[in-house]
Amino acid sequence: MNLHYNWTLKDAIFTKDKGKVFSCFACGGGSTMGYKLAGFDVIGCNEIDPKMMEAYITNHKPQYSYLEPIQTFKDRGDLPKELYNLDILDGSPPCSSFSMAGNREKDWGKEKKFREGQSEQVLDTLFFDFIDLAKKLQPKVVVAENVKGLLMGSAQKYVNEIRKAFEKAGYICQYWLLDASKMGVPQRRERVFFICLRKDLAEPFLYRKNLFDYVPKLELNFNEKQIPFKEIIDLNDNKITLSKLDGELWDKRKIGDTDLSDISIRERNILSRFNAKFIYQNKVSNTITAGEQCVLFDLKRNRNNNEILECGTYPKDYNFLKLKTEYVVGMSVPPIMTAKISNEIYKQWLSKLTN
Repeated sequence: MNLHYNWTLKDAIFTKDKGKVFSCFACGGGSTMGYKLAGFDVIGCNEIDPKMMEAYITNHKPQYSYLEPIQTFKDRGDLPKELYNLDILDGSPPCSSFSMAGNREKDWGKEKKFREGQSEQVLDTLFFDFIDLAKKLQPKVVVAENVKGLLMGSAQKYVNEIRKAFEKAGYICQYWLLDASKMGVPQRRERVFFICLRKDLAEPFLYRKNLFDYVPKLELNFNEKQIPFKEIIDLNDNKITLSKLDGELWDKRKIGDTDLSDISIRERNILSRFNAKFIYQNKVSNTITAGEQCVLFDLKRNRNNNEILECGTYPKDYNFLKLKTEYVVGMSVPPIMTAKISNEIYKQWLSKLTN
């Protein structure tokens, strides 16, 4: 599987011969494109944001699309039979309640929404609604992506509850903390992936993980050469300028500064702009967020659109409609990251189940 972070939808070859996938919390289709690149047929999606759904349909033209909260989608009685014969059910339940950049415990249990136009939901229960859907549809494999913060501190209790819920739904659940920068993605992005195999299919793959657990063996050891920012920097587009304050801080930067707050504290004794991370050309780019604020250390600007696309391994001809590039890419699983993971799931599990 030859994948590169600079690619286009029009030139991509989607073989659709590895199995069928349905994607929940689909956003702009980052994971969808990853499955397609790996050879899967993504037959549909569920998404709550009408603008995201419009972009998804424009770019992916799914056979089935459901614009509604997962709480109502999971209870539908009119789902097509194809959804009860999936190879993979995919989902990235909204995760800001667990993010290390958010309020964490202060937000747990509260109704929130990401942006105008979305319904308010209790974000930290959406994972369990997704598991309810898995219990109903019974796909062979379930893949759920979430933030690294889910494994830290008090949030660890949610991991235990997630595993118990998958167990009751008929799955053996394991999770991995994976770094996109070691998977051919020119961006530091650590994410947790829960990967679950249906119990009635698991016996050929079982091994003793420890004294108490037998789990289906799945090796996800990625250690590809990391891609520094200098390999993707676009010197033809330097139009994006910093705000007056950020520009003044940037002028006083020193090698070793990690973000603009280092300068703000040093020069003004004020803690601010800590989300404006510096990107050094000889290092891997920082994580793209929906509210992109990263600043180039060597050029007085933020990342431009081409750099965001390549850092996020999004296709260069993706139609964002009226959505901001950084918002869609920042909310998405990098396609190449999903492609690498799903390729291993196919090689180690699904191909053997088929045969």
